[in-house]
Amino acid sequence: MTTLTTSRPARRMSGPGAALAVPAAATLLALMNYTAPMAALTDTARGLHAGGTAQIWLMSSISLGLAAALLAVGSLADDHGRRRVFLIGAATLAVSSVVCAVAQDTAVFVAGRIVQGAASAALLATGLGIIAASFEPGPRRAHATGVWGAMLGLGIALGPIASAGLAEAGGWRLWYWAAALASVPLGIAALSLPESRAARPRGLDLPGLLTMSLGVGALVAAITWGRIGWTRPAVLALFAAAAVLLAAFTAIETRRREPMLDLGLFRRPVFLLSITGALVTGLAVIGIMSFLATVMTLVMGLSLIASALVLAIWSGLSFAAALQARRIPARFPAGRLLGLGLGLSAAGEFAMLGMAPHEHWWRLVPGLVLSGIGSGLANAMLARLAVESVPADRAGMGSGANNTARYVGASVGVAIVGAIATGSGAGPSALAHGTNVAMLVSAVVALAGAALAMAITRAPR
Repeated sequence: MTTLTTSRPARRMSGPGAALAVPAAATLLALMNYTAPMAALTDTARGLHAGGTAQIWLMSSISLGLAAALLAVGSLADDHGRRRVFLIGAATLAVSSVVCAVAQDTAVFVAGRIVQGAASAALLATGLGIIAASFEPGPRRAHATGVWGAMLGLGIALGPIASAGLAEAGGWRLWYWAAALASVPLGIAALSLPESRAARPRGLDLPGLLTMSLGVGALVAAITWGRIGWTRPAVLALFAAAAVLLAAFTAIETRRREPMLDLGLFRRPVFLLSITGALVTGLAVIGIMSFLATVMTLVMGLSLIASALVLAIWSGLSFAAALQARRIPARFPAGRLLGLGLGLSAAGEFAMLGMAPHEHWWRLVPGLVLSGIGSGLANAMLARLAVESVPADRAGMGSGANNTARYVGASVGVAIVGAIATGSGAGPSALAHGTNVAMLVSAVVALAGAALAMAITRAPR
């Protein structure tokens, strides 16, 4: 069994909590930045003179950088040092946030957001890898991965609120200056962490890295652009390029002695559970919840801040549930708890069906509560599975693969929800009807994911 080159120092650092606090803070910042445009999209579009098509890229461009970079940076971190890649990510996030803050047109802003996505990928993948290197399997690691998973929910809760508040105080650009400033102490704090890497580096898999990153990037770009016309030649060309590149990636990884992603891991039920669970979470939970604040504003007549605060019921409970997941006895398999979490998310989405124009936001609270608890439980279990489903020295790869599935799923989910919700026409009544249909589809997918998680958990190991 391989060991980590710095496992002993990592354990010393975990006592005062630096090995947990720094990755947790990075995840919080990355998710706040991911969701920030939701509450200030109108102001941002007005400031950049962005039309309807450009607004899609204002919202979704960060997903392109995230999805394309996650697996690559996770594997690079395993070989070259997780702290080193984390520091590069923090520095890149600071610079790209400044680019977004000073952007005068859509193209520069979108480029900055794509780079922000790649930087966030470095923080997310390496942060979970640092936690895996710092905590031995058992209750302490379960607690640490639960805290990391809780930051996903807290970031989603605070991002729109912070963005809306700063936009009202001094304009939409303030958030990006705040993100740049927050990245600096994050990088400084990371200097106190010990370095950790795989005891046996696998070397740079350049063909695999390029085909995977470009393939996932083409797929997410096609999904994003497809929202304005799925049969457009450029969209079809991107889908074709994604299929060719990802097929090439599979062929390359199958033949390499030391692949960036060991495809044999998919024969492990626990790894398959990690990937499918993350994919379903993106598709069926993040997709619809990313759209819900907009619906509350346009259909229910809430202000931007009020919509963000109502959505915080879901994300706040997600944070709390993930944080408390460490108290669940270890005899309960992570796969079954993941299935329970997805099932609760489905139940919450079923409970929110029937939205109508101008009804009170209290109507959504029971569903937001159920879905929030389910989402938090699922996030905690996915974080645990991401590091436990791969060899000990490949935690970055496991985290990268898990999060790639999550954000590719989220991109698909947002595109599908947007297409369904707006397909019934303009006006509050049509949007409410479309959103109900999208919510039903999301609930069915989440329920199917719960059943699949239970089935994989029962499969022979």
